[in-house]
This record gives sequence, C-alpha cells and structure tokens, in this order.
Amino acid sequence: MLPRSSRLIDLFLDMITVERGAAANTLQAYRRDLEDYGAFLEGCGSSFLDVDGKRIRAYLTDLAERGLKPASAARRLSAVRQFHKALFADGHRADNPTLALDSPKRGRPLPKVLTIDEVDRMLSLARSDIDVPDRSPLDRRRSARLYCLLEVLYATGLRVSELMALPRSAAKVAANREPALLEIKGKGGRERVVPLSEPAKAAILLYRAIAEEGSPAPSRWLFPAFSESGHMTRQAFARDLKGLAGAAGLHLARVSPHVLRHAFASHLLQNGADLRIVQELLGHADIATTQIYTHVLDERMKAMVRDLHPLNEG
Repeated sequence: MLPRSSRLIDLFLDMITVERGAAANTLQAYRRDLEDYGAFLEGCGSSFLDVDGKRIRAYLTDLAERGLKPASAARRLSAVRQFHKALFADGHRADNPTLALDSPKRGRPLPKVLTIDEVDRMLSLARSDIDVPDRSPLDRRRSARLYCLLEVLYATGLRVSELMALPRSAAKVAANREPALLEIKGKGGRERVVPLSEPAKAAILLYRAIAEEGSPAPSRWLFPAFSESGHMTRQAFARDLKGLAGAAGLHLARVSPHVLRHAFASHLLQNGADLRIVQELLGHADIATTQIYTHVLDERMKAMVRDLHPLNEG
C-alpha cells in the first residue's frame, strides 16, 4: 500500500482510539478492512483521496464476487463510511463519496437462545459435578470454577472477556454487599454496574472456598488459570462449557459463552424486563443492538393478545 494511504489509515485509527476508546481488536479489524479497500483502489488506479461513489460500488461488487457474506460486506462498508467521513471532516477531501451509498441488504439472524430448562439442566449438572466422590483437588476446583462461571454469566449477561477479567475482589463484593453490585469496565472503556443474583453470589463464595483450599498464593483474578499466571482464557471456558453441554445432552453447536449472554437477555425480556434496562445490563451503547431480542417481545405480545383479549375467550 502507498505510504500516503497507510498514513491516512493510521490517522483515522488514532482518532477513533482517542475519541471512542476503541479496543485493540476493533482497531485491528478496522485496519484489515481499510487496507483491503485501499488495495482494491490501488489496483484500479485510484486512491482514498480521489475515489468516487461508482468506484466504491465496484468495491462492494468485488466483495460479493469474493464470496463475502452480506453481513461482512456491510461491516466493510461501515468502516469505509466512517473513514471517508473522517477524511472529509479533517479536510483531506472536499466531499464524502459514501453519502449516497446504500448498505448491502442482509437478513438479521436471530441469536441462538437456550431455554430456561436447558440452562437449569446445565447449572444442576455443573453443581452436582463438584461433589462427585474421589475427585482430585484440582478436578474439584475446575468443577467449582465452571459452575461459578456459568452462574455468574447467566446472572449478569457479561461479555466473556469481561467475565474472564473479573478481579478477585468480586468475591468480597459477593460476601459483603447487599445487594451485591459488580462494577464492570466494558467495551470502549464504558463502565456499568450489574447486580449479582443470590445463586451467583453463593456460587462465587463456594468456588473461592474450594479454590483457596489448595491454592499456593491468591491471584488478582477471580478466575485464574491453573496452569500459568494470568486469568482463565475464553477458549478454555468455551471448551469446558462444550463438555458440560454434551454431558447435559445438548447439541454442542447451540452452546457457547455468548449464547448464555443471549439467554440472559432473552429470558429477562420473556419475563417482563424493559428493553432499556436490558440494554444497560448488557453494556450496549446503542439500543438498536439490543433490539435483536425483540423477537422475544413479539412472542410475548402475541401471547398477551391470545390470553387476555376478551374476544379470544371461550
């Protein structure tokens, strides 16, 4: 890529780091998308500073021909839009060529959601696994950790990265505060407070008691890795969760840490929670992101009309 193009990308990434507190993964994704866009333009004899709407449409066509799904193409276009908006705002261009572009049409897939009974089955199995006779201390700690992770995730709807990074002080919160509230630093540095349910508090205290029985030294993390320093990885949690799902008789493709976050949100809405409260608990900056769960509200409204409308009686 031409040096000038790379420099413009660097300036844009610096801007979103400062203004939005974008995370490293987000910055890497933006860089990949914009470098791909820049490479296409160079191949057409164009650049960021002289490309027009017609050429950008050709880029979208190229993405489709390369087999990108509509959702991925829409993400690329979003990066291109934001980039050109910044180029215009900073005076690098006198216009924004993306203003008249339409986004690729895409269906909005519904999130995978477990039923309340399925989540309860997994929780019951995880809890009973702690007290299996003749288990080694390490296996008992692993079982207690998995049960605690499951209870806390289903009680709070945390992102898996937020869950893994919970500090050890969360155990003190569970023990000393009523009601227990966790302070979470989420995406983009945004902070929020999430409450802990009584089962989640009990699971944290049980896990900490078992973990500290044979722990050589306390970790700064609530969920430390057993094999090395640092906290447990999301990959390790996903692996353990798949094992539990299989033992509970669930299809492995239906279960992941993120699916449990979906279950938290869907089950709250199903039982009457307000959409904006769920938005706050999930840490969504925009309620449009939370609205993917409105299929739950639609079903609830249908049930209310069916069960409560006087003309449906008898």
